[in-house]
Amino acid sequence: MVQSVFAQDTNELSLRLSRDFGYASGTGKIQGTFSMRVSGPDNLKRVEFFVDEQKIGEVSQSPFNFRFSTDNFSLGNHRLVAIGYTDDGKELRANEIRAEFVSASAGMEAAGDILIPILVILGVVMLFSFVTSLSSSRKLKHLPPGTPRQYGVAGGAICPKCQRPFSRSFLSPNMLFGKLERCPFCGKWSILPARSMSDLRAAEQAEIEDAQLGVAPKLDEEEKLKQELERSRFNDL
Repeated sequence: MVQSVFAQDTNELSLRLSRDFGYASGTGKIQGTFSMRVSGPDNLKRVEFFVDEQKIGEVSQSPFNFRFSTDNFSLGNHRLVAIGYTDDGKELRANEIRAEFVSASAGMEAAGDILIPILVILGVVMLFSFVTSLSSSRKLKHLPPGTPRQYGVAGGAICPKCQRPFSRSFLSPNMLFGKLERCPFCGKWSILPARSMSDLRAAEQAEIEDAQLGVAPKLDEEEKLKQELERSRFNDL
C-alpha cells in the first residue's frame, strides 16, 4: 500500500491520498489522477503541497485538497508532502506519503491482471446459472397454477413477461438492481430484485385466477416450437 511516514505534528495536520481516476495497486504503485487531502486544526489558514521538493500547489481555504496527475512527473518513487500554516503563524508538517508513479501501460496491465480473473469467474457463474435455470425450467413447466413454492435463501422474483413467480438462484450474478435471472416458465432473461413473500403468494393466486378465466400461460420459445411442430403434423403438405 501507499506508505505513510508520520512526523511529530501528525496529530495536528494529516495528509491522505485518494484516487480520482486511474490505477492504485494497493502496494504503493499509482497512475492517473489523485487528490492530496489535508485535515488540521480549525485555525488552519493555508496548505502548500509538494511532490518531493517541488511545490505543486497551494490552497487557502477549506477543504484543503489538491488534485494532480502522476503523468506530469517522472516515473519512479516520490514523496508527497503537505505543509500547513495557521492564523497565528504556526507551521505544521503533515505525515509524508511515499508512492511509486508507474506508466499508463503498466497500470492497465496490472488492472487487467485483476479484472480478467474476475470476468472469468463471472462468466462461469453465469454459465452455471444458465444451465441450472434450464434444468429448473424443465421441472417447472408443468407445475400446476397456484402451487406454493419454496423461494430459498436468494428469495423469489416475478417474471415481468409471464407474471409467474419463481425462486432466484443463489449463484446468479448481482447486477446492482437485482439478480440476472432466466424465467423457468417463459424463458425471458431479466434483472430481478427479490420480492416480498406477500407479492409472491399474490402472484401464485393470480395463476389460479388466470387458469379459471382460461388465460393460457406464456410459453418459452422452446415450448412454442414443440407445440408448433406437433400441430404441423396434422397440416396438409
